[in-house]
Amino acid sequence: MMQAFPTLCTLLTSLAAATIVACAPSPRTPATAQPADTALTTAAKQRIGTVAGLTHWNAGEEFPSMGIGHFIWYPKGFRGRWTESFPLFIRYARQHGSRDIPAWVLQSPHCPWPDRAAFTRDFHGPRLKSLRTWLANNISLQTDFIISTSRQALPKIMASAPPAQRNRIRANYHKVATTPNGTYALIDYVNFKGDGTNPTERYRGQGWGLMWVLMEMKNVPAGQPAAREFAAAAKRCLDRRVRNSPPARGEKRWTQGWHNRCNTYARPL
Repeated sequence: MMQAFPTLCTLLTSLAAATIVACAPSPRTPATAQPADTALTTAAKQRIGTVAGLTHWNAGEEFPSMGIGHFIWYPKGFRGRWTESFPLFIRYARQHGSRDIPAWVLQSPHCPWPDRAAFTRDFHGPRLKSLRTWLANNISLQTDFIISTSRQALPKIMASAPPAQRNRIRANYHKVATTPNGTYALIDYVNFKGDGTNPTERYRGQGWGLMWVLMEMKNVPAGQPAAREFAAAAKRCLDRRVRNSPPARGEKRWTQGWHNRCNTYARPL
């Protein structure tokens, strides 16, 4: 089985000692303010991953995941509840001047493989080889897209959240953003499970994206206590997702991997 490409944890850990910057706005920061940011060097963005893991189709899923962010791409006719992120990344790449996107990708409005078996048979074919080459040559672009998506999350969340929860959400966000691992958590979780504003990304009316984690957090001090509580709240939201999910999906099989990822948010970088 091929090795899956690592998350942003590998990248941000390598940067923490020298280049990571967590910005903590005051509690009076308006909802439209820019969220916490991270300084990333181009060289560091390139020091991660394996090429084979840049195109992957998990068993039990209806779509493949592309790139370091596991950007999902739906086959024709499939209408999933998750935000389809690979087309959004391709749009971002074009807007930011990428000239070498494989032509077949630009000509494919949908993932051209109908299922995992077809994808696996074609894994070493010219289309997936060219896509992996392009993705491997554009790690920095993928990282920039992930960070850009994270920056857009807080204003979206504040616009979508229940009014009674907005102050709590904003305060918890900025508490978490005061440490490097907290900044990593906020960036990675949006890429991992979304910002929580998509109404289709819910089971029984309850979601698991960033908005829901921030609402789930207990009242703790800023800094490492907030980062640890964010990790714990994320696991609680994901466990609730599993309990609420249709049994036929078998989502419990992913719990340990999800918990392992969330545990990285609690560890100082």
